[in-house]
Amino acid sequence: MIEFKLPSLGADMDDGTLLEWKVGVGDTVTKGQVIAVVDTAKAAVDVECWTPGTVHELVAEVGQKMPVGTVMAILSESGEKVGACGTAAVSPAAPTARRMISPAARKHAEKRGIDLDAVVGSGPNGAVTLDDVENAAAQPAPVTAPKPAATPDKSAEMRKAIAAAMARSKREIPHYYVAEEISLAKALAWLQAENLRRPMAERLLPAAVLLKAVAVALAHYPELNGFFRDGSFAPAAKINLGVAISLRQGGLIAPALLDAGARNVTQIMQGLMNLVKRTRAGSLKSSEMSEATITVTNLGDQGSQLVFGVIYPPQVALVGFGRVAERPWGDAEGGLKALPVVTATLAADHRVSDGHRGALFLRELAELLQHPEELEGLEK
Repeated sequence: MIEFKLPSLGADMDDGTLLEWKVGVGDTVTKGQVIAVVDTAKAAVDVECWTPGTVHELVAEVGQKMPVGTVMAILSESGEKVGACGTAAVSPAAPTARRMISPAARKHAEKRGIDLDAVVGSGPNGAVTLDDVENAAAQPAPVTAPKPAATPDKSAEMRKAIAAAMARSKREIPHYYVAEEISLAKALAWLQAENLRRPMAERLLPAAVLLKAVAVALAHYPELNGFFRDGSFAPAAKINLGVAISLRQGGLIAPALLDAGARNVTQIMQGLMNLVKRTRAGSLKSSEMSEATITVTNLGDQGSQLVFGVIYPPQVALVGFGRVAERPWGDAEGGLKALPVVTATLAADHRVSDGHRGALFLRELAELLQHPEELEGLEK
């Protein structure tokens, strides 16, 4: 038997509420299949199964709030023997004592709508008699004022979750910061020409180029892509870019653009648009919430020129992009021009890397953005 437990969907998650089961007892499930929907402080998340099997028992009930690690379901493994009724063999339960209720009392209780479990028996060995039922029926029903339904403040819960994760980050992670100004003149010119030949639905945003450049650069700096757990660093096998997405009602979520290193710019753009849409609709998968290996925050046109982020544990780095703005820029001939420039920053964990490596990463990122046409064809 396999215990399926409520997974941690991020450092800011302590518990979740089961909203819906997507499977039933006896169903065969595959790895990666969505089996439940769980509400967290940030979003309703489709929880994926991490192993194949058959649903033996659904332990958690819809509406139940439970801490991370609570057993939600029991799965039987392939080939595991189960009983004739489709359940695993278990020891027979000890017989329970049968409460004595006279036939007349039972019939009268059904007629009057009396709950026999609440009636105290006065007969031999506590047997419930007809008089006991009549006495219970004569008692006035207790009147209780209805309790107002509690309406959780989702925004407040989200702020609390974010605060807890960021406080943990600043408490546990020795951050260091480096920054690099990068000319985007060539990248934006390539985007403009590329978009002119594409239909509207397939056009690219600068964010897709920036994300692809980050993924390519990370391949040469694995110490920035992974997790610090139990006192040591474990590099990630794939590059799953956590993308910070602001929500219309306030707050933000950073779900993962999975396996970004294996996608070209067009595929990253498609994945990003899909991710933003589902994030704001509250339809994310548990893998997208828990498997980001590094986070990227892009302030966009409405942000400031510089952002130094706080690392999202157990990740070890965060890349930030400020607002693209026209700034003086020297050319190879010694001239001065006004070019679109973005400041890229890196917040990284000093337990895993140092400022020299972080600076080299940003320099490689800057160089990649001077050859945007090459990024479109780059896949792992």
